[in-house]
Amino acid sequence: MDYLEISQELVDFIQNSPSMFHSCETISLVLEAAGFSYLNEGDAWQLEKGGKYYTTRNGSSLIAFTVGQNLSDYHFQLTASHSDSPSFKIKSVPILEGPGEYIRLNVEAYGGMIDASWFDRPLGIAGRVLVREDGKVVSKLLHIEDDVLIIPNVAIHMNRKINDGFSFNRQVDLCPLFSTGELKSEDFDRMIAEYLGIQVEDILSSDLFVVNHQAPSIWGFAKEFVSTPKLDDLQCAYAALKAFVSSENDETINVYACFDNEEVGSNTKQGAMSTFLYDSLQRINSALGYTSEDYYRAVAKSFLVSCDNGHAVHPNHGEMADDGNRSYMNKGIVLKEAANQKYTTDAFSRAVFKEICHKAQVPYQYFANRSNMAGGSTLGNLSNIQVSLHALDIGLPQLAMHSAYETCGSKDTLYAVEALTQFYNSTIKVNSAFDFSIN
Repeated sequence: MDYLEISQELVDFIQNSPSMFHSCETISLVLEAAGFSYLNEGDAWQLEKGGKYYTTRNGSSLIAFTVGQNLSDYHFQLTASHSDSPSFKIKSVPILEGPGEYIRLNVEAYGGMIDASWFDRPLGIAGRVLVREDGKVVSKLLHIEDDVLIIPNVAIHMNRKINDGFSFNRQVDLCPLFSTGELKSEDFDRMIAEYLGIQVEDILSSDLFVVNHQAPSIWGFAKEFVSTPKLDDLQCAYAALKAFVSSENDETINVYACFDNEEVGSNTKQGAMSTFLYDSLQRINSALGYTSEDYYRAVAKSFLVSCDNGHAVHPNHGEMADDGNRSYMNKGIVLKEAANQKYTTDAFSRAVFKEICHKAQVPYQYFANRSNMAGGSTLGNLSNIQVSLHALDIGLPQLAMHSAYETCGSKDTLYAVEALTQFYNSTIKVNSAFDFSIN
């Protein structure tokens, strides 16, 4: 497939995923269309060799897997990405009244966003709402695609220091404007009810987030760039999913994991630090008739690719990148490493994935933080707390990570799809940290 077609698929995927709950649903729909069967965590799991399955937790994290027909050398080959992105979460009591007849929303930061990027943009609302329905409580997805909010800047005439490194107060400066007086405080719930087609009194609770509605763009005279909200980490979530559903491997159990809450530390019941991955792998092992000893042996021979976007060299600030281990857009997959072990990449896992890239004929590059700058953490080292695996961290290079509108290269999504397809199609035989082969 052409890289511009893949880029268009990517932005369509992102537009269908305005919250982590929508991301999970969008992924589920792709899996259902590919013949995967849903497994409820609360039900007994019946699995067959050759089967394709998925499960979810909290409606925002998802694990899918395919069972090979020939599991004589039973092990797992996994990718992990995340479904969430930095945004502003609307508080349970959402309304702030005044000054005058203004109605504003009371929000708090979810993750480490670039505050200034959220000003003066058309904004919507997305998330889930728990409602009464036919004597039960059900979760409904909400995406208000109309522009119903804006966070206005203060005019430069009233804040002469705005261009001198002004520090925003999130309790004061980042409150979205909802009405100048045409609406009242009760109209917020009325709006939600109207969009969901329900009665206001049936709303029980919600997890709602502010959403940037600026349209994605594949741009540049040579169409080199893709700009959209939520590239981190839906670009990797999409690329890994595309590779997963198109791959076949009869000798492994291939696993696709997409976790919620990476942007706030992953230490939730559905995050990468939770038991979700451990529980799922254990249940797969048991449902296929294997023993605990079989499970430990399988994990020792397994391999995880943690997929979370990385930083491209900034065009105006090249000095912020490491002198040698730096990455550029449209130059391939980024192999990320850190001496503090915030990334899981080591010499062994790097060697494995370099061989995968060579087989796929996909370019790769290296990333490490400057030694005088702290970097972030991601999924690999956190999920390894529960399931210790050979693993490495990769990503795709982008600009303006955690902005409301981010930019990547138009070729890199295809590179990731090709490399991860090769990963899933290959059988990685790990005998020890000094001995592996790829078939």
